[in-house]
Amino acid sequence: MIAVVRERPPAIRLMRQADIPAIAAIERDTYIFPWSDGIFRDCLLAGYTNLVLDSDGDVVGYGIMSVAASEAHLLNICVAEDYRRRGIGRELLEYMMQIAQSAAAECVYLEVRPSNRPALNLYESAGFHVVGVRENYYKAQDGKEDAVVLVRRFDESGDPSGNGTN
Repeated sequence: MIAVVRERPPAIRLMRQADIPAIAAIERDTYIFPWSDGIFRDCLLAGYTNLVLDSDGDVVGYGIMSVAASEAHLLNICVAEDYRRRGIGRELLEYMMQIAQSAAAECVYLEVRPSNRPALNLYESAGFHVVGVRENYYKAQDGKEDAVVLVRRFDESGDPSGNGTN
């Protein structure tokens, strides 16, 4: 008899100061112009929604979102290379959308590089829609890159798809 060992999916939990080195390492491995450790510390101090994906004690992803008034802003979401394409980034994104909705946000905004096609595909498949462009928003190797601005609205029925009448 052959035993099949199935890996448990990472758990979503609150970010802690002690997680910052692992988060910063994922950030550096993913982005050419990564956030600094200080930015992550500032997000914790600001009281944002700061979450990590924890796989048996190892941080394998994170998400940061601010919520104010009636809207939320997804500031950063990332999954370590070895854990991508498993649906856990989508799970984290949906969890964050539930938090935003529970905090009475009517919508969630985010910016993404137009060159980041995998992220754009994820966001669009999760109900986000393009609402604009911020010119020269991101640093790039050859100067600056625009940001595509997306929004996901929650309709009045509580449907997070944004496909309702709101």
